[in-house]
Order: sequence, then structure tokens, then C-alpha cells
Amino acid sequence: MSGIIGYIGNKRVVPVLLDGLRRLQYRGYDSAGVAVIKDGTLQIRKAVGKLRNLEEVIRLHPMDGTYGIGHTRWATHGAPTEENAHPHRDCRGTVVVVHNGIIENYLDLKRELEAEGHTFVTETDTEVIAHLIEKYLNGARMGSVPGPGTSGPAAGDPGPPSAPPPTLGSGAAEASLEEAVRAATRRLVGVFALAIISTRDLNKVVAVRQGPPAVIGLGKDEYFAASDVPAILYHTRDLFFLADGDVAVLTPHGVKVTDFDGHPVTRRVQHITWDPILAEKGGFKHFTLKEIYEQPRAVRDTALGRFSAETGEVFLDEMEISEDDFRSFRKIQIVGAGTSRHAGLAGKIMIERLARVPVEVDYASEFRYRDPLVDPKTLTILLTQSGETADTIAGQREAQNKGSKTLAICNALGSMVPREANGTVYTHAGPEIGVGSTKTFAAQLTALYLFAVYLGQIRGLLPAAEARQLLADLVAMPQQLERVLERDEEFEDLAGQFYRSTDFLFLGRGVHFPVALEGALKMKKLSYIHAEAYPAGEMKHGPNALIADGLPVVVIATWDTRAPESHVRYERTIFNIKEAKARGAAIVALVNEGDHEVTEMADHAVPLPPTNELLSPIPEVVPLQLLAYHIAVLRGCDVDQPRNLAKSVTVE
Repeated sequence: MSGIIGYIGNKRVVPVLLDGLRRLQYRGYDSAGVAVIKDGTLQIRKAVGKLRNLEEVIRLHPMDGTYGIGHTRWATHGAPTEENAHPHRDCRGTVVVVHNGIIENYLDLKRELEAEGHTFVTETDTEVIAHLIEKYLNGARMGSVPGPGTSGPAAGDPGPPSAPPPTLGSGAAEASLEEAVRAATRRLVGVFALAIISTRDLNKVVAVRQGPPAVIGLGKDEYFAASDVPAILYHTRDLFFLADGDVAVLTPHGVKVTDFDGHPVTRRVQHITWDPILAEKGGFKHFTLKEIYEQPRAVRDTALGRFSAETGEVFLDEMEISEDDFRSFRKIQIVGAGTSRHAGLAGKIMIERLARVPVEVDYASEFRYRDPLVDPKTLTILLTQSGETADTIAGQREAQNKGSKTLAICNALGSMVPREANGTVYTHAGPEIGVGSTKTFAAQLTALYLFAVYLGQIRGLLPAAEARQLLADLVAMPQQLERVLERDEEFEDLAGQFYRSTDFLFLGRGVHFPVALEGALKMKKLSYIHAEAYPAGEMKHGPNALIADGLPVVVIATWDTRAPESHVRYERTIFNIKEAKARGAAIVALVNEGDHEVTEMADHAVPLPPTNELLSPIPEVVPLQLLAYHIAVLRGCDVDQPRNLAKSVTVE
């Protein structure tokens, strides 16, 4: 959601902060601000709207400093106004805070602080944090007993027992900034990532995590705090993620990390292999289009080194789950949100067909609330691009609390979900900036396909010859994707015929239905056109009533020429096309190359190179992504940052 950047080092701080905020824009925001300190003097600049508005404010009112913090805000408490924009200050204007998350008990804290004489000037929950820190800087007794602790979707477990609030001590010495921050965080209920600076304790940036992600970057005589890796990737690739309950203190001499009670902790530094150029547009008009075109590489890199084409064996890394464990699981539970859930629905079919294990797929936001039936004989798979989605983290902890081992399929090295999982399959898609995830889907499908082959093998259900053929199909996939992308101009022309439409319908059967869901989701997210997806066999149960003259109906009508049962589904889909066509629908059909029957029947046919049915969602989704993208461009939509949406949903 909101973006955070903090810096202390030998560079000019304002350009570093603005560059970091620029690289966090994909997360979604409605205002931005920075705060810097130089020679003990604090300066703040804020603006509503896009980051260019803040840059213009700074151009008109220049500022400079040796360290500072910045923020892009996604409004939750209070309207998106300059007053409510971060950073927020205390009464004296000496403590400055930026915050990602939600403070659930802020009203109680606000009333307490107002009774003590504090004056508030915004509608936000964040301002409470600045005043709390001010209070403890003034010498309030910290005490050794934690306050109400944390609760909320990303925190998982309930917080520690309640305690009375610390009270002011007569003649107590002023605390250090980190001591005051630790005391304040023990009073907060909710989820939060913070960066704080103060003129009362100079040359420090304090960063805190309890829920939303926070990453610390280690450069040469310079140090960074951020809410996501791309913000600091151009400056350093050596970093570590804070864990929940961590407080990091950045000074010109290094970084020290403690827990909320001040006990030192150690976090493993990782070297990120992402090329910073991957996070740039590279000549494309939008990040979204660039990432669609990166899918051949994402599939190739995700599969690279994970199987032997000669023997048909699959190798999974980062695994603390034994082969005996994999043989003993009686059920698999897949948990994901949005695009990840759609990949999970396709993965269900892959796993059940190749490994014959029953699979359930849940919305991450619903999973923990239904008291799910998972146990030590259940493997829970978490699908997440960022590894920091609040609902997915909460679902992971729910499964673990019930004794289930967890396997993460994730794109972000060292993020929360992989850190807490028993095993991880990284997708190696590189940074994804566009809010409408594209290459995530292809990379997750690749990982799920490899996992299904692996599980089928170790359970003794997949002969070596069949495994070799399945993997040969995967080897051919990047080249097949290139062939689809070469026809982008056709999809752009097709978009010109439908961009004025108000509704879309997407249909598919079997493994193709998750692709229909994903196509509808991309149309909604990128172009703001209402779109629905249904299993094609459900048309007579209601959706036929929606069809009127000219309604675009996108039908996935491909089939696996090596699988007779696939042809049966294909024939049923032809009946659905005829029904929709008879009622005036404009049919856009995805078909096998050389399929003349459906091509003649459809208003627009998109031929795709043949592959086995389990892999078919990967090439099928590309035309749907490109169609949604080009329609969005023609409608003048903000393709990379769709309205009202954020890249990483780190609060519920």
C-alpha cells in the first residue's frame, strides 16, 4: 500500500528520497511528502496527488539535508489532503513519522494524549505515533511490561498482555529516539511499518516493522530503510527484511536491530540478484506492457536448473519438507489472493491429475475465518508475488497453528511468507511494478507445474517417460510465448473494436476456466470495464441472460490434441459458442493453430501454438493480458497504477 523510504549516508538526501518514492509509485498513493534534517534543522515538504506535484513544491521551495524519510500515502484515516499527507509531527515539531498500516486503538490513544495537553492537527491515525514518541522522549517511564501489543491481519498471533500506560516520571532523563520508539510501539494495536527521525536525537533513522514489510539496505557508508526492494535496488543489492517486532536504528556508522523490548536480534543479509534495469521500462510505454513481454524469460528462469530433461527428475530447492512428508500428505490446501488464487485453481488441476492428491483452493482473505480443516497430513501452499500480502501471511499462520506444513511459491527473496514457510519455490520473475500482475501468473503456473510433476514422481504415479514429455513441453514454452507476443499488433487492432464496450464475458472449461477468471480480472483492473468469467457449462444457469447484441464474449476453445478427454470439453465449448452467437454476442475465441471450425464460427479468432493441456493456461493468458492492456490505453486509464488499487495489500 503506502510507500516508505529512509536514507542516511554521504549522498544528497533529497534526490535519493525522491528516487525511492518514484520507484514505489506502483504501490498506489494519493499524496507524498519528505522530511530531512540538516545541522539540526528539520524541513518538510508535502503535496497531494502525483509525485510530480511534490517535486514541483521542492523546486519552488528547495530543501537539503544529510538524512531523511519520505512517504507515498494511501488514504485510510482522513481525506487525501496536504494536511493529512505524511510525514507527521509531534507538538514541538521535533519528531517526524511516516507510516504504512492501520493503528486500531488510535482514538483511545488520541484521547489520552489530548488529556495530557497534546494538540492534534490531522485526521490520521499516524499522528498519534508522533505524539507518543514525543511523550516518551520527554522522559515518561518506559517500564518493562509491554502494552496492549499488536493484533490484526498481518500480525497473526494476539499481542502480549495489557498493562497500564507508562506515566511521566519526575526528573526522568530524556530517552533516546529508539527507546522512545520502542515504548511507543508497545502501546500500538494494529499493523504498522514506520520510519522516524527527530531533531532531539540527531543522525538516526529508526525503522519499525509489525505487519507491513520493511527492508533495510546496506550500502558503502550509507544505509536505507524502505517498504519494498525496488526503492533501494539502484543503490545496493545487499539487504535484509525486518521481522515483526523489529526496531532498526540506522546511523552513519551502521545498523543495529533489536526487538520491541530492546534485546538485540540478528537478521541474515541477502544479496538480491535482480538487475535494476529489470525495474525500468526499457523502452516500453508502460511497466505492464514490459512485464507482459518478460513472460518468456520469467518461465525460463523459474524452470532453470530445477529438472533434468534426460531423466525427467524435478529438483526443489529451499525445502525442509522431506520426500516422506510429500508421500504422506492426504490433502493439499492452496491459499492466494487475486491472480495468485487463479494460478492456484489451475495448479489444483495439475496436482490432482499428476499426483492424485485432493486439492482445495481458498481466497486468502476468507481462509482463516472459516476454521479450515487442515492438519499435519495437509500441505498448505501459499501463492504470493510479494511474500508480504497480509491475508496470505495470516492464512499461513492459521495453517501452521493447526499443524500443517507450508510451502511458499513466491517472487520476493527473504520476504515474510518464505521466511516462515517449511519450503519455498522462488519464481525468479524479477521485480514486477505494474499493479495488474501479469508475469506473476506465468511464473506461478510454471512453479506449480514443476511441483505437480515432482509430487507425481515421488508418489510413484508418474512414469519417467511421461515426466520427460511433460518437461519437454515446458522447455518449449518460452519460444511459444514469443510467437504469441509477435502478434501483438493484432490484439491492439482488436482492442480498437471493443474499447467502448461496457461489459465483457469470459468463458472456459476445466483448466481454461482459471484463465477466463484471470482475463476478466485484468479487464476490470486495467480498463475499468465490468467483466465476468464463468465455466462455459454454466451458461444455461444464468449468464445467458446477460447476452445481448454486440456483447463481447471471450471463449477459450483450445484443446490438447494428445488427450481425447480434452476434445470432449472442446466439443462442449463449441456448443456454448453457438448459443452465445445465436443471441447476438461478438465472439472472440482462443483456438489451436489450424482450427478452422471455430475460426469460421467466431467473429475474431486468436490461434495459439499447441501444448499439453496442463501448460495451456500460460500461452492462453497472454492475448487476454494484451487485449486488456490495449483497451485500457485507448480508454486513457492509468495502466500501471489503476485507480483505488495497490500493488501489495499489506493491511486487511
